[in-house]
Amino acid sequence: MAIKPGIGRKTSNKNPPILSHEFVIQNHADIISCVAMVFVVGLMNESTASFASAFISLHHNVSGEEASREQPYGKPYTYMAGIKDYCAIFFYTLTCIIMHAIIQEFVLDKISKKLHLSKFKLARFNESGQLVAFYLLSFVWGTQVALREGYLGQVAQLWEGYPAHPMSFLHKFYFIIQLAYYLHMLPELYFQKVRAKEEQQPKIIHSISGFTLIVLAYTLSFQRLALVLLTLHYFSELLAHIFQLIGVFDREERLARANIVNNVCFVLVRFATSVIGVLTLYYGIGRSGGSYKARAVIAMIGLIALQGYLVYSFITEQLRAKREAKREAKLLAAQTKKAKAPNKDKVKRKKESDLPEADQASPSPVKQKLK
Repeated sequence: MAIKPGIGRKTSNKNPPILSHEFVIQNHADIISCVAMVFVVGLMNESTASFASAFISLHHNVSGEEASREQPYGKPYTYMAGIKDYCAIFFYTLTCIIMHAIIQEFVLDKISKKLHLSKFKLARFNESGQLVAFYLLSFVWGTQVALREGYLGQVAQLWEGYPAHPMSFLHKFYFIIQLAYYLHMLPELYFQKVRAKEEQQPKIIHSISGFTLIVLAYTLSFQRLALVLLTLHYFSELLAHIFQLIGVFDREERLARANIVNNVCFVLVRFATSVIGVLTLYYGIGRSGGSYKARAVIAMIGLIALQGYLVYSFITEQLRAKREAKREAKLLAAQTKKAKAPNKDKVKRKKESDLPEADQASPSPVKQKLK
């Protein structure tokens, strides 16, 4: 599945040299698919099955039994975080790169061809389209796990028994995919030929910060709290990027109304995140005593600081958008005024030409004497 040239790339009928940068970029999905298939094929051989399963299967289970005569349905497996999880993260990072290419080629590229977007709008459309797919999957997945485990019905489960918080298969696999997705953003900068520093910097920060925060929550046994908070965060981000997609090919008046819903949702999510975080980390884990109180307090301070930073960035962005809107409105008004000025002179001259000669403005006697 060769990836078509991206934004600003010149198409050429000549095939690029094998193993050149252009060859790797155009065929990266096929190359990575072959690498991933090596691990899958390794499962079929007894000598390599144990090695390949470290990358594909989930490990560090603490309970669970296979089906037997005594227990036909067996017991569901539960898992903890461990070092072998990073092997799985590597494999599913390859999977995320492949899925990214599939969505780009078979969904976004086909839609963008019909829209005939400008270079700026096309870049925004591709970025938001990819993130909408990820946020939608993560929100639905996180909601389903939270409902099944009872985290929403019984909030005390977020801190009861800490740090012994074993995860179900779907719960652990959720975090593996989250970490793999944020990690895959870094090689995507190369595959998408993102060279401008102003475009690279926010994507690199998004990738590294997301990966770091989720790794900390995952390894420090805050998986239940992180699942709920990530699900809330992804709901807010999902709305934001849906409205951004609408803004690509819709009028600004409708987008302004939609942004009100997005702004209200953002504020409510930040408030809910702070409340749940303080309730779990301070009143739940922090007041239960034990050696984990300091860890919980530090995590709470970090969470509140992060929410404060997000709110500050949100307010700054809103003020900047208002300043730009006022500047554009003034510029448009000035251009309209200049366009109307010549029209007024033309109308005035036309009216004077329509009058009889006696009523038309005649030159002053002084000017006539000078002549």
